[in-house]
Amino acid sequence: MTKSVSDIDDPRLVKALAHPIRVKILGILEHRVASPKEVARELGIPVENVSYHFRTLKQYGFIRLERKRQVRGAVEHYYRSVARPKITERAWEQLPDIVKRAMTDANLGQLNELVERAAMQGKFDRPDSHLSRMPHTLDDKAFAEASQVMTDAFARIAKLETDAQRRIRQGKSDPLPAVAVVMLFERPDPPPLPAEEEPEPSRTRAKKPASGSSR
Repeated sequence: MTKSVSDIDDPRLVKALAHPIRVKILGILEHRVASPKEVARELGIPVENVSYHFRTLKQYGFIRLERKRQVRGAVEHYYRSVARPKITERAWEQLPDIVKRAMTDANLGQLNELVERAAMQGKFDRPDSHLSRMPHTLDDKAFAEASQVMTDAFARIAKLETDAQRRIRQGKSDPLPAVAVVMLFERPDPPPLPAEEEPEPSRTRAKKPASGSSR
């Protein structure tokens, strides 16, 4: 299958994305065109392994061949991400828990690396940057509605990007690379309290008898 994928409704496709290396490859190809050799060097992984994951992503329509380049008698292939795949609720629900956790861990690992790099480079310094966290107590209905609010916000930001791209092409503004992150999840249980250390028994030293006292 080589047709590009945006909304994933098939759990088999989700499993194809669950590998952490494939998540990292998609993250790189979202921002630039790259070859398996370049990605292998960036990730510190043998190029044969990376090429296998590139072939799988291309087979399922997540990336496409952008161009070829002759390098020292060999042809180097450069790929680009087609679209950021969105997993439907139906497909996610049908996945085994181990696959859900593998994919969540891979995405969070990539996100943590991205956020840390942005913080170190001062990318949160803009006054209109946004970083908020707020605990809430919801029920099932409110949770589903909150999820839809976040989905609508992403769609709105995508529309803003379309408008921005038009202004950039017209030379009316400069490109400003940005990242939007949305999270909504059940609040985890608090960590267990550390065990209280029992006080050590006090050690009293025997008093020496006073000088000249009788025994």
